[in-house]
Amino acid sequence: MAVKLEAIRAAAERVAASHGLDVVDIEFIGPAKERTLRVYLEKNAEERARLKALIAAGEGSADLPQRLVEEVQAGTLSPDRLEHLAGVTHEDCAAFSRDFGVLLDVEDLVPGTAYTLEASSPGLDRKLTRPADFQRFLGSLVKVQTFEPVLNNRHWQGRLTAVAGAGADEMITIDLAAVKQNSKSRKAGVSRIEIALVNIEKAQLEPEI
Repeated sequence: MAVKLEAIRAAAERVAASHGLDVVDIEFIGPAKERTLRVYLEKNAEERARLKALIAAGEGSADLPQRLVEEVQAGTLSPDRLEHLAGVTHEDCAAFSRDFGVLLDVEDLVPGTAYTLEASSPGLDRKLTRPADFQRFLGSLVKVQTFEPVLNNRHWQGRLTAVAGAGADEMITIDLAAVKQNSKSRKAGVSRIEIALVNIEKAQLEPEI
């Protein structure tokens, strides 16, 4: 039987909402006997705003992953970076996994019995899948792969500088000068590129270390 990812995602979103979380992405990967259902989570907008306020007041460390606690204590967690935090802790993932696992079994959403459920933060190279993701991460370095070539190239990297338009006309603008380009990008002879959201097959953040 085929796995119905949309039904699984809908169920995951219901459970996540009850924990103050949003589902960023879902993957179901691996061979039949070693399947893994992986759910990427982050705090929802309300919870992220609450954490931001607590951090600004010098509080909230108990609600953050250890690496972020260390940044707070060192004073290196900038306001701009706060906007991008997933803010998910091990406790968040464990609580979600417990409740979601029960729901998966009750609703029999995953055919068969051999699979592993994993819940985690989307990480520094998180995927961008919704228009709101591109708006939220304006100013970040991104990597984009298109369905159809743009200026004879399907792979672009640079800094996301704008999101404009609506619906099928919604476009993103990438500043190519922000990173070293591959040969195809250089041959295009442009310093920035506009790409329609409907033409984006894959997009993700590029970590800035």
